[in-house]
Amino acid sequence: MNIHCFQHVSFETPGTIKGWVEGKGHSLSYTCFFEENHSLPVLDGIDALLIMGGYMNVDEEEKFPWLVREKRFIREVFDSGKKIMGICLGVQLIAASLGAKVYKAKEKEIGFFPVTFTRKALGHPLFNHFKNPYPVFHWHGDTFDLPDWALRIATTSVCENQAFLIGKNVLGMQFHPEMNELIIEELMLHDAAELKEAGAFIQDSPEIRNQYNQLHQNKEDLFLLLDKFL
Repeated sequence: MNIHCFQHVSFETPGTIKGWVEGKGHSLSYTCFFEENHSLPVLDGIDALLIMGGYMNVDEEEKFPWLVREKRFIREVFDSGKKIMGICLGVQLIAASLGAKVYKAKEKEIGFFPVTFTRKALGHPLFNHFKNPYPVFHWHGDTFDLPDWALRIATTSVCENQAFLIGKNVLGMQFHPEMNELIIEELMLHDAAELKEAGAFIQDSPEIRNQYNQLHQNKEDLFLLLDKFL
């Protein structure tokens, strides 16, 4: 299987997903939008699309002109019936590409906070290995409305739509199950100003580091999810 990754920021890599891909013997190709000479793949040459996070908003097309092409390509992948998985900005781009509204959330969520999987999710074969409440890493200030046909998968107290599934082929998650310590440290370095903002759901660096023990369980559960989804 050739999984193609849309990466928007140099340090927001696929994280632990890369290890799963390598362990399964699949290939992982990239479009790195932060590189000047990036290019989109040929649709017929990929089996699945993975869309990572980033600091940009889905509607900042004047500042990031490639967003227009990216959203158009995501829609083409959706129409083709190929698998799509988006995380953070990635899920927002999927929602926008399918005509749903993306907008500023009432609270930023930065740090480790529990999501609650819906009853339908816990009864679904893809998600029945998860338990409530489920601690996982977050770093986002925007949220989205559910696209048509989407099944809500998870929520938090301040972000109703934390994850959705469309049929068997589209999975989006606002939270970050793919995180490792290296990526989080890079986030805290490059986006340190956000950690100093006032907010009930913004943790500081020591509090975040004290919860790195959550990452191992996140990795195990993500690998099981990938086994099922892909």
